[in-house]
Parts: sequence; structure tokens; C-alpha cells
Amino acid sequence: MGKATGFLDYERLNSEEIMPLERIKNFDEFHVPLSKEKQQLQGARCMECGVPFCQSGMMLNGMASGCPLHNLIPEWNDLVYHGNWEQAFHRLKKTSSFPEFTSRVCPALCEAACTCGLNGDAVATKENERAIIETAYENGWAAAKPVEVRTGKKVAVIGSGPAGLAVADQLNQRGHEVTVYERSDRVGGLLMYGIPNMKLDKAIIKRKVDIMKEEGVTFLTGVNVGKDIKADKIKKDYDAVVLACGASNPRDIKAPGREADGIYFAVDFLTANTKSLLDSEFKDKKYIECKGKNVIVIGGGDTGNDCVGTAVRHGAKSIVQVEMMPPLPACRAESNPWPEWPRVLKTDYGQEEAIAVYGSDPRIYRTTVKEFIKDKKGKLTKVKLISLAWEKDENTGRTVMKEVEGSEKEYPADIVLIAAGFLGSQDYVTKAFGVEVNERTNVKTEKDSYHTNVDKVFTAGDMHRGQSLVVWAIHEGREAAKAVDKELMGYTNLE
Repeated sequence: MGKATGFLDYERLNSEEIMPLERIKNFDEFHVPLSKEKQQLQGARCMECGVPFCQSGMMLNGMASGCPLHNLIPEWNDLVYHGNWEQAFHRLKKTSSFPEFTSRVCPALCEAACTCGLNGDAVATKENERAIIETAYENGWAAAKPVEVRTGKKVAVIGSGPAGLAVADQLNQRGHEVTVYERSDRVGGLLMYGIPNMKLDKAIIKRKVDIMKEEGVTFLTGVNVGKDIKADKIKKDYDAVVLACGASNPRDIKAPGREADGIYFAVDFLTANTKSLLDSEFKDKKYIECKGKNVIVIGGGDTGNDCVGTAVRHGAKSIVQVEMMPPLPACRAESNPWPEWPRVLKTDYGQEEAIAVYGSDPRIYRTTVKEFIKDKKGKLTKVKLISLAWEKDENTGRTVMKEVEGSEKEYPADIVLIAAGFLGSQDYVTKAFGVEVNERTNVKTEKDSYHTNVDKVFTAGDMHRGQSLVVWAIHEGREAAKAVDKELMGYTNLE
């Protein structure tokens, strides 16, 4: 431990953020990193705990505590403090496939479980991670390292989201010949089209994918397995297949008037926006235009926030974000002790920007849609919302939602974006491969297994565990790669 009193000597510093009214002028990333010297002092704040909860990745009260990848966080924090950036990079890469992604989009489960955070500010682990990987790229340490020895085994990975990429990267490094099939026009899945550019610059994805190509991974885009190419052919041509297609069935809102023109799923809105940005800087107009329109976002999670931030950048006239749940407390409740994930109220970048532009938080809590109101031409004009009360059911003892009679209120709406989560995998893929699914339509496997009921066919990521975080998808991909490798070779040396 290089600085025993570092957590006392130095305050937590975060990267600077470009102010909301300035950053909404474009779709660029808006965090300005600290200098190397200041970032190294952030590494000094790590306590190198005897029991580092930051890297535990365990489940507590149904929520993850610590990094699911079990990153060697105290080790590389200490190396950062000492300025040994190259060694820090090698320690980070032992457990993490894509720190360039997680250091941008992960909610930092590691920091929530940091011992420093028990009575003060957690170590800035996420930004230390970003500094390590970007320093590695700057110095050529993260350059391609083509595999010299091949096993002669061929693996197909269906889907190029974070899980699919992790599977491909690990199995390619092992020496297997890996081909990734992606139905979209660009590699990345959720990373490419589900997360807006200001949160994850798509050049960052391309940079890593280009390295993977140089290392031997083959990517086939615009190929929809199960439709463009039969599953039987894939199974015949490859020694193993990994299904990593995500949980891409969006949850709908069943309310009168749902068929009105102007209602979209968030995933379609975000996809069209990023594709138009990348294809033509919005010149092709192939996106859902919010300029001068009243926008209502249904859903309070990360995707809902991304919709708010995107609509703000397009110049929406007004934005309302509807959440069914009550607001979380400002501080941890006694029933939510450290090192559990803190269930506290957060104002994310999109809400910050809406507050700066419109003067108030766009979120409305304990509310749901009662009716979508359209004009004679079928165009959406208003949304009727109704308040919800959470009451205990006398028969079951469970807390249930009930509409508050007489609380209906109409809001002007030209566009509604449904960001209510996802229900599971798409059945044309699961049916094509003949894999079993559970009641949530996630691909079924035995506990702690990634092998489906079909010979040679494995699964990973959201398609396996349901809608989750990028870091969990990467974890699943790495674990699935071990399972595939063990079946192909009889053993595995993948970490």
C-alpha cells in the first residue's frame, strides 16, 4: 500500500463535465479527464482493504455489490498512484475485456461497495479505470496481438453486443477461429445503437473492434441468423455456437389509443438517432425529430434518461418523464446498508440537462398512462396520466399499485417514447436453434451453466440472464467462453 493515509489526505476529484447548456449543442462525450498527476492521487485514496468489497461481485438483497468481473481494483489503484500505468493496464486486462466501455457506461458497482464510501466519498475507481485504458492506447500497450497458434476449432457467435464481443475476444485469444454474426449494419449491438454517442462515443467501439479484427476475429454484419441464414447451417459449419442476441423485446404500454401515430419504443428512437448521426450527421433526416415538440418519456431507468438527453439535444419544446415508482430517498435507508447497492435518488445527465433548459426536473413519480389521445387523423396530441398509490393488499399482504380516483391529468404530447424495459429474447432465434426458454423467454440453462439443451449451442448475456448491465453481459461472455473452450478442448485455461 503506497499511501496509507491517502483516503484522508486527498479528497475525491471527478473529471470535469462540460456544462449542460454547452454540451447539449452536440452529441460528443462531455467529460474532461483529470491530469495524470491528479488521477494518480485518486489512486492513492484506495485503502487496499483486507476484504475488498469493491471486487466481490456478490449478490446482496437481490442487488449486485462490487464488480461482477472481480477486477483487481486495489492492485491497479495502487499502481496508478505509483505512476506504473503499464502494469496497471496488464492487471486490469486480466479480468476485464473492455475497460474502454465499462469505464464510460458502467454505474460503478465497485464504487458503491468501496469501504471509503462507508463514511465518506468512494474511491474514483471508474475514472481510474478509464485513465488506465486510455493511457494504454496512447502508449501502444493496447495494440493488437495476433494469435500465433490456432486450435483448428471454429465457433460462431450470434450477436455482437458486449456479451458476444467478450465471448469472441476470449475464444479468439485461446486460438479458436471465431466468426461473429450481427444483423445490424454495425458491430456493437446495445453498445452501438442502444447507448447514445455522448455516453459512449462510437469511435471507441470501432477502435476495439478493429483491434479484434486484426487479431483474427471475423465479423459479418447485415446477417440475420434465423432469417438470412438457417440455424442448421450454422450448427453444421461450426464446432460450437454461442447465442448472445440480447433481450430485445421491448415492454409495451397497453392503454387506450396506443395505436396513435407518434408513439415509439425507446430502442427504435435511440437506434434511429445514432444511425443517422453516424451515417450523415443527421442530414439524411432518418431519425425521429423532436425539435419543437412535446415529448413524454415513459420509464425512469437509464434508457429513459438517454431518451431525455437525446430529446433535449434535438430541441424538444417540453419533456416529461413518467415513473411508476415513488422517488427514492436522498440517503441510504436503514434497510439498505453498505455494501449493498445504494437505492438513493440520482439525477443523471439527461435530467440535469432538462433542468437547465426547462427549469425543472422532468420526472413525475407514482404516475402511469391512462390513455393516449389522438386527433381525427390518428396523430397523438395528448397523454392522460393518472397518479398511483401503493397500498397493502389485505388478502396477500403484498404492496400493490392502485390508481388514485380523480387524479387524471392531460399533458400535451406529440411524441411518446416507451422506455419500460425489455421482456426477453426474440423467439425467431430461439425457435430456429430449438433452445428452451424460461417463463421470461430467456434461454434456459442449468444453474451456473451456459450450455443450452441443444448440443454444441451455448448462450450468454441478456439473452441468458435477462435485461441487465453491460458489465454483467461481459461477465457472462467470459464465463460462456470458458464453457465453450472446455467442451472443445477438454479443459480451459481462460481466466
